[in-house]
Amino acid sequence: MTEYPDGLPVGAGWMSTVDVEEVVFPYDGSVVGTAPVGTPELATRAVEEAVAVAREVASLPSRVRRALLNDVAAAVRSRREEFENLLVLETGKPLVDCRVEVARTIVTWEAAAEEVSRLHGETVPLDLLPSGDGLVGFWKRKPIGVVVGIAGFNYPLLLASHKIAPAIAAGCPVIVKPAPQTPLATLWLVHLVRSLAPVPAMVQLVTGDAAVGAALTTDRRVGAVSFTGSAAVGHRIARDAAPTKTLLELGSNAALVVAEDADLDAAVDAVLRGGFYASGQACISVQRVLVVASVAGEFTERLLARLEEVVVGDPRDEKTRVSALIDPASTDRVAAWIEKAGARQVGGGVDGRILRPTVLLDVPDGVEAWDEEIFGPVVCLRTVSDVDEAFAAVNASRYGLHASVYTKSLNTAFRALDELEVGGVVVNEVPGFRSDTMPYGGVKDSGIGREGPRFAVEELTVTRMAVLRP
Repeated sequence: MTEYPDGLPVGAGWMSTVDVEEVVFPYDGSVVGTAPVGTPELATRAVEEAVAVAREVASLPSRVRRALLNDVAAAVRSRREEFENLLVLETGKPLVDCRVEVARTIVTWEAAAEEVSRLHGETVPLDLLPSGDGLVGFWKRKPIGVVVGIAGFNYPLLLASHKIAPAIAAGCPVIVKPAPQTPLATLWLVHLVRSLAPVPAMVQLVTGDAAVGAALTTDRRVGAVSFTGSAAVGHRIARDAAPTKTLLELGSNAALVVAEDADLDAAVDAVLRGGFYASGQACISVQRVLVVASVAGEFTERLLARLEEVVVGDPRDEKTRVSALIDPASTDRVAAWIEKAGARQVGGGVDGRILRPTVLLDVPDGVEAWDEEIFGPVVCLRTVSDVDEAFAAVNASRYGLHASVYTKSLNTAFRALDELEVGGVVVNEVPGFRSDTMPYGGVKDSGIGREGPRFAVEELTVTRMAVLRP
């Protein structure tokens, strides 16, 4: 299916590893392939290699970096079906979602290429005090240095691309660490990048466990760490990496508010689409639904009547929308959270390796299914008296990534934009909507910093001020 050298891409070549690990198809437990397992020592070696080429990478002409980014986009496009099929096997995610992931990956590389031409500074007036008379001032943007990118398992190709492509655009060498469960597509991507790059060591990859991640993130020669994953791990990385800059795209329990004037059929469609895509393993999938009391009965009736429309089965089938979670431990955890919620349950149940789509009614505060990120095909429904109570419930969460509101009222829409404590407010669409060119990130325990090539490039560069006396 894919061909790349044995070992891990560290330095200018590929370094062999002692250990390998099987990558398993979550749907049936069959072995997809094997992947090399890195070590903390190899991680340190990768940092050394990145430091050694940092000046060379920073000095690459803009046209060279832009051409590389466009060439990678073209390479992925020419192999898109192979990438899609590989992603289905290593993530267990439905084919329809893997196709979206590859399409978004291509857009991300193309958008990063466009940002290369936008890396510039501006002049600054220095004569606001007499001491600045006769001085000329301007600033420019410079690469922050070595970037470490750590990606999650749910969108391995896309998340890695959101680390690698902006780093290249900014002129930074980058070391990416994929999730242990899903290294294969990222290994192949990095191989493609290095085969096109003028400096192969500008992009490296190290697999492994938390010890490998710690070796990368605590190395003081690293300029920035970009992490996508759980809040608990992100907090630990930020503490341990200090004072290194950290960009954290963490968890969420995204809410969808249904106002009394909402288009109920559209809102039901949104819950069915937004709550169960990628088998619910997306940080901005619909987890909490807050419905104003005057329409709650009708909305709930329509939603439950259509729950069986969500097709469950083999992720290789184009019609499938929910399949197995990444591993049995995740399935067991989500099933336990459903049980502990103590709420009325519609749908659900474990069918082989698959947790079926579940709706929980009137879930209380203080249980994981409502308070935490469930990361599975589960939607929690709660009736509220009005939009004020709904907005208060959204903001009561420790998370704040995306939220959406269904309403016909511009006043309600703009109130949501002003009042909801989240990184993105979506009106009359799922909270899971994301264009890869928009600023993406959260507040509170959902993280810090923004992704999207334009915004990530800004995060991965620093201003350098120039003051001259002619």
